[in-house]
Amino acid sequence: MMVKRGRRGALALAALSVFALGLGGCRGETPPDPSPAAVSQPVDEETQVVRFDRELGGYAPKKKEYSFYFTYKAVHPWWDAVALGMEEAAQQYADQGVIISYEYLAPSAVSAQDQIRRLEEAAPRGFDVIGVDVADVDAVTPAVNALLDQGHKVMTFSSSDASREDGCRRIAYVGNTHNFQDGADLAQALCQKLGGQGKVAVLVGTPGAPCHEDRALGVKSAVAQYPGMEIVELEYDEDTVEKAYQFTKEFLERHPDLAGIVCCNMSNPVGAARAVVEAGRQGQVVIVGMDHDQEALDYLRDGVIYALGVQDCYSIGFDTIQVAVKIADGLLPGEAYPEKTEESTTIIYQDGAAAMLRTLYGVID
Repeated sequence: MMVKRGRRGALALAALSVFALGLGGCRGETPPDPSPAAVSQPVDEETQVVRFDRELGGYAPKKKEYSFYFTYKAVHPWWDAVALGMEEAAQQYADQGVIISYEYLAPSAVSAQDQIRRLEEAAPRGFDVIGVDVADVDAVTPAVNALLDQGHKVMTFSSSDASREDGCRRIAYVGNTHNFQDGADLAQALCQKLGGQGKVAVLVGTPGAPCHEDRALGVKSAVAQYPGMEIVELEYDEDTVEKAYQFTKEFLERHPDLAGIVCCNMSNPVGAARAVVEAGRQGQVVIVGMDHDQEALDYLRDGVIYALGVQDCYSIGFDTIQVAVKIADGLLPGEAYPEKTEESTTIIYQDGAAAMLRTLYGVID
């Protein structure tokens, strides 16, 4: 996808369709004694869920034209929100006389092999920087390292990194650096809501996807702090609503006393909530999960879902373009940008849902 839409078009589309602006003035229902986190926080009057007024930093690009290639896990509304931030950054560069062209492509379903193929096909096409949102660390890391050995400049971005600790020599990462903490925070909110007692199921997402796996590890860590809590089910729904719905139906059948479900991606809170409502178990099964799907926010507003962790997708996209320019210019991490650019997650509760729906999707109760 070659993005040509101007700034005003991107802002209007974002305001009406994909994700939240700053929600100053709305307050979420805060659970008792929430665990502190550096970048995961409940909404208050000062919190901006998404920093929508981003402006380029003072760095002066060395060239007048850049060409980037970005591939991500799968076609999905979450990555559409990231794309809007990219568009805005590219438009601001254009206002300065710097042309940013880029391709932003993904398969319809997550596939590490498809991602590797896309990286290999992009390699001979002369892009200044190649970016990848890693589908599977073990599978994709050798492909990234091979590109680097060939002299290509490769970064990771969006939701999933393959870090140097993983053996990946990618130059830098822009995105969520705290997926473990996000999972822990959501699980902590659930455990406290349940008074530290009950059986819990976990819906993870895609096997091998660092963001999903790390959130699941955070969930396990938080639940383990409560002797009265037990994880009785864990399934990978491959980031699909349909599989999350089916797994949840099975959880409810096998565990009539199931107390809670933790959802580690944007699709599974929707599938879990549908199954819980269908079974007439809303109010009995506490659901927490990730991100800004409209149906999930409807369920949050109605009390079916207890909490959602919303990521600042817009800033992820905006900062990805800025970092890619600096990488293309030959700058290394620490010179003008960090090795890992952190983006925020905000925990939204029922009291914040209506304002978020109004800002995101134009829904007025």
